[in-house]
Amino acid sequence: MKDKKFKLPKEQFKQLIKGMGACLASDKITVDGLLVGFMYREELHFEADSGWRFYSGTEDQEYVDNPDNLMYYDLNTIANYDPAIIPYLHLETGTQLERNEDNTFRYIVD
Repeated sequence: MKDKKFKLPKEQFKQLIKGMGACLASDKITVDGLLVGFMYREELHFEADSGWRFYSGTEDQEYVDNPDNLMYYDLNTIANYDPAIIPYLHLETGTQLERNEDNTFRYIVD
């Protein structure tokens, strides 16, 4: 695993949400500092998993297939990187959202 230099220092984090579990996020968000462009909630992979997955929307398949580019975080960590996700975190498994130009998210329907 490569050494990661995170965009936000831990000391800067605030408690924005509590006890919502872990999530998977791309380094494009936590290292490069891009906003969440695409988020979805899938079935839990382990007990503390919230099911949420966060991507900037700029990742290609090769990037996503490299496990060094993704990491599990407490959901509060990603909320600190992009608080615009907070109103959507209680949505059900199967939800897929894409960022609008006004920083809200819209549902993606399969």
